[in-house]
Amino acid sequence: MSDKESIALSQKLHYGLALAEQKMLEDKVVKDEPLIEGTPNGEIKVVAAREVLDKITNTEKN
Repeated sequence: MSDKESIALSQKLHYGLALAEQKMLEDKVVKDEPLIEGTPNGEIKVVAAREVLDKITNTEKN
């Protein structure tokens, strides 16, 4: 596989993962379910899916 093909595949995978994450968050918001997150220091937090979806949506707009 050439470098160009590797880059294209990587971009497609990142795009697909981003779509899947957004769909999961949207489903959790509709069902009013929390999201479980792991922090870089190893803690586990429960957060509202709406907060995470809003944060991601605002980041994409900027």
